[in-house]
Parts: sequence; C-alpha cells; structure tokens
Amino acid sequence: MPERWKIVALAGGGNLDELVGQIERHRPEVVSVADGKLADELARRLRERNIALPAIHQGREGMLAVGTHASADIVLSAAVGVVGLEATYEAVKLGRTVALSNKEVLVAAGELVMTAAAKSGRELQPVDSEHNAVHQCLRASRRAGVDGEALYPEVRRIVLTASGGPFRKTPLAELEHVTIEQALAHPNWKMGSRITIDSATMMNKGFEVIEARWLFGMEPEQIDVIIHPQSVIHSFVEFVDGAVLAQLAPPDMRMPIQYALTYPERVESQQVQLDWRELRRLDFQKASTRRFPCLRLAREAMKKGGALPCALNAADEVAVAAFLEKRLPFLGIAEVVEEVLAGTARGKFGSIEDVLAADAEARRRAAEAVGKVAGVSA
Repeated sequence: MPERWKIVALAGGGNLDELVGQIERHRPEVVSVADGKLADELARRLRERNIALPAIHQGREGMLAVGTHASADIVLSAAVGVVGLEATYEAVKLGRTVALSNKEVLVAAGELVMTAAAKSGRELQPVDSEHNAVHQCLRASRRAGVDGEALYPEVRRIVLTASGGPFRKTPLAELEHVTIEQALAHPNWKMGSRITIDSATMMNKGFEVIEARWLFGMEPEQIDVIIHPQSVIHSFVEFVDGAVLAQLAPPDMRMPIQYALTYPERVESQQVQLDWRELRRLDFQKASTRRFPCLRLAREAMKKGGALPCALNAADEVAVAAFLEKRLPFLGIAEVVEEVLAGTARGKFGSIEDVLAADAEARRRAAEAVGKVAGVSA
C-alpha cells in the first residue's frame, strides 16, 4: 500500500542485507543498526550504490531515535527480545499508535507499558496472530473496564491456539537428543531462530499467555492454550452466554500486520486468502506441561508477577542462545529458566530502569545456570 504509508524510520539491528534494500526502496529519514561497526558498513554500502544516506544511529540510542521519531504516527515494534522494550515504552508514552509484535515488551514490563498506554489514551494494536485474532473476536463484545469492572465483562475466557511445533508427537525420551536442526524445523511458520526454538519448547505460547493477560485485561485463569496443528484457527473467545467466536486465516503474518496497521478499517487484500477446499479437518489436543514444561513455568511466573515474568524472558533468551551455540541440550532450556525463577524475588517495578536492571541480573544468573545444567548433562 505505497499510496497509504510512508516509511520514515527503520531499525535493522544486524540485518544489513535487508536494510540496504529497504532504504533504497523506502528512503527513510532515520535508520538504526546494532553498533558503530555496522553503521560504518551500512554507510559504505549505501555510498557504493549511490543511495542518499539517511541519519544513521546505533544501539540503544538508535532504537530510541526510531521509536520516537517525530514524524511517525504508527510504530511497529517487532524487535526480538528485550532490546525493543525501551523504545516501545517511549513510543507508547508519546501517544503513538503502537502495533506490537514484540511480546517481550509486555512479558517483561506489562504493567508499566499498559499504564502508560492508558495515560496516553491509545490502544496497543496486537500483531501476533493469536492476539490479533482475539482482538478481532472482541469487536463483538462490550468494552468496559471502569470502576473495577473487567475490561471485557462479557468474556468468559480466551483460548490461544498453538501448532505444537516440531515435537508435538515426539516420544518424551527422544527429546533429550533433539538437534538444533530438528528444533528449527517448524511445521507451519517461517520465523527467526529464537522464536522458532521458543515455539518448539512452547515458551513462546507461555509469553503469549502473559501478553494476553495485559492486552485484554484478563485474569490468569481466563486464558487457556490448546494445540491445533493446522494453525488455521488462531484463537477463540468464549462469551458468558456460551457463544464462541474464532478467527480463521492461513498461517501468514501479512494479514495480522495489515489489520493492525489499518484498524479500525478492514482493507481489501488479495495476498492472503483461506482455501476452504484444503480445509478438510481441524484437530485439537491438550497442551501437556509434561511435554512442554516452559508453558508451566510461564504460567507460574505470570501468577506470581513482579519481576518473575521479566526473569522468565531473560533466562529463556540466554538459554536459547546457549542451545543454538551447542552449549546446552534442548531440555536444558527449561531447566535453566526454572533455576533462575527459583532465585528471583517477586519485587515490583517502578520504572523501565528497574525492569532493565532485573533483566540484567536474570541474564547473569542464567549464564551461571547454563554452565551448571550443561555440566550435569555432560
């Protein structure tokens, strides 16, 4: 939709190959990369192709420059991990429309971010396919959230679907020997490495449960997870009168991204369509916490609250990186997370600085736990 949108700022992290092409196509005013070395390399590549240089920023300051750009009306937050937290929080405080794909923002700092959103009077637009589906279904519900009333008093519960990843049917005894290649072979979605591993452990779904709690004002017991291997139904919403609404679409992120950007409009698209002829069956099964202990750990962290969800995300990020570097076995991911959570005090965050400090401490303890768990496994 080039006639509808103009890209004014881009954060590319370390992905220069994509970023150079996007700069050439969209000519943003500001861009950001991970560090100074990448900034120099980006400038060199752009000069070689005779592309006018935008303002090039780096690191934390660069993310903030992009997230708070004065010309931006909509900020799409899609950085992986807590690296996107501060810039997203500042965008929310400034009253930008934030389309949120970075679930770690609400996992680590849900109360702070949602309080800032309430003060700015702007609703976060969920991009994750599951939360986007819930958002669509909730358009059929009365919204309240005043004088202590639930935000959606007509809703009994929401149900997030999960594909079950590559190990949905793998015998439990074989999970001990899972390889990186097997864990990255997601059956339905093409995603980055960390989120793909998180899908294999179902930590990703645990994060989504926490995110849903904040986005939709639900109590922990109102959020369920069910395995649906076809990934066609993205979520259900069950209402107090027994009615259930579900949102169906192909497993293609273009639809939820477009919905988040154009809301409250629905804009015609020929890119994403469900082929009903291929939809022969829809299967569902319980999500086993024995097979997926990370889902249990995420729920426990959500119920205890405070610093625990932040520590959950930090420990998982460290553990997944260790697995991808072959320093930790697959089952060790959950073990590291559990070790870190056990030593985390509940606490309460008063600022983003508190969140970042808790994140750093959890990462330090997670690194120690990786060595301990890897040593036991060896």
